Amino acid sequence: MSFLRPSALNNFFITSATVLKWMPCQSWGFLRWPGLDGLLRLLVLVLLWSTFSELRFIPSSSMYPTLRVGDRIIIEKASYYLKVPAINDIVTFQAPKQLGITGEDVFIKRVVAKAGDLVQVHHGSLYVNGIAQTEDFLVERPAYTSNLTYVPEGHIYVLGDNRNNSYDSHVWGPLPIKNVIGRFVTCCYRPSNKRQHDGWR
Repeated sequence: MSFLRPSALNNFFITSATVLKWMPCQSWGFLRWPGLDGLLRLLVLVLLWSTFSELRFIPSSSMYPTLRVGDRIIIEKASYYLKVPAINDIVTFQAPKQLGITGEDVFIKRVVAKAGDLVQVHHGSLYVNGIAQTEDFLVERPAYTSNLTYVPEGHIYVLGDNRNNSYDSHVWGPLPIKNVIGRFVTCCYRPSNKRQHDGWR
């Protein structure tokens, strides 16, 4: 006849309880409220976080399916004080000054071209310098045609992954790099409700 053996976790708790029974009260000092030194360290961490990264909320479906409505994402800000965004980076930026939006609005799009490139969308594809780009991340092929556009120095060309439902460079032109806030790093929370609305941003 065999019997169920106690789990390793159960043995650990029994042993720990025996040891803790004889531990002096001073050993519980780590549970005390942190002193001034601990609070200063926490303040430094908070300041570093706010300087080099930030949390953002996705309000629209313009980057679907890569990002969905309600996603909470982490944005890295540090590297964009020092370098130019790379092709295929997903970036956040202050909206260009156009009719119907303010400079305080923040958009998120994908970088598809850099300074010196010629960009055009036609026949359902994105062309950069005359070469059709392979974009497996799109929800559907673009149904519009855009004019051939030269990206000037100090600018980038950005488009949403949901090409037919995105207010981006195909509408208002190349984006000044100075408007870029940071780069998308990861999605830290995705709500269970997958429904997407048709808002542009």
